[in-house]
Amino acid sequence: MFRDLFSKKRKYATIPSERTQPTKMNNGVMTKCPSCKTIMYSRELKKGLNLCSECGHHFRMTAYERIDSVIDHDTFREMNAGMLPENPLEFPEYEDKLSRDQEKTGLNEAVVTGEGEIKGCPVVIGVMDARFRMGSMGAVVGEKISRAILQAEKTGVPFIMFSASGGARMQEGTISLMQMAKTSVALERLHRAKIPFISIMTHPTTGGVSASFASLGDYNFAEPGALIGFAGRRVIEQTIREELPDDFQTAEFLLHHGQLDRVVSRSEMKDVLGNILKIHAWEKKEINNEPKSSI
Repeated sequence: MFRDLFSKKRKYATIPSERTQPTKMNNGVMTKCPSCKTIMYSRELKKGLNLCSECGHHFRMTAYERIDSVIDHDTFREMNAGMLPENPLEFPEYEDKLSRDQEKTGLNEAVVTGEGEIKGCPVVIGVMDARFRMGSMGAVVGEKISRAILQAEKTGVPFIMFSASGGARMQEGTISLMQMAKTSVALERLHRAKIPFISIMTHPTTGGVSASFASLGDYNFAEPGALIGFAGRRVIEQTIREELPDDFQTAEFLLHHGQLDRVVSRSEMKDVLGNILKIHAWEKKEINNEPKSSI
């Protein structure tokens, strides 16, 4: 009896990953939808905003694919593209991992920022790319986002941020955590200048990113089915000793509980953003090149 008492393992609810990776077939020519199992041409999938033609499943997008999907043609001007990450803590093998991701993605870091127009309305935009270190936020990511926010303040145009991240970057330790405060302070300047910030959370937005700038929008949107949360589902279940709802930490769950303003399909995203910008009368004539804040 005593042996059973001490050897018995507690059982906690564990739920498998909500999303499985899409299956590439025939050397990438075909792609199988992880939700409805429909097989489609990869080329047609790309043309359709990476949306399943049958069930509407939202496949992941690269940073530049997302920029092309919302920014007016030939208006995007990238900012701070040459900023490169370093290894301030001399974390083992970190530099090799950065080099591999740079070669694989063609990006210098996990976020792309720049200026452009949506439906003729000028904006500053940032887009995270989960292919690079799972979109984790290190010093360069935080700096690029902060500079983009300050550029929006300087030019007096709205700031739009598409988040996709696993959180703070462990290889940069406390330095990565400091980016949560830095980006939040920059957004406070934008708020005091009365310039809109639209945050769009995509799959996945978790950890320190969801706990900082991603949740601080004047409008907080998300794509359907996106995983949004801070701690992992299994950690929460083991801590509170309860099984969580099946839709816990999904965009729809957060919308139902008042943490999001709207769940927006990718096919409607550009129109929704354009309408909001026009509601706030942010056409080209409204641009003021003087800083809006004296902070």
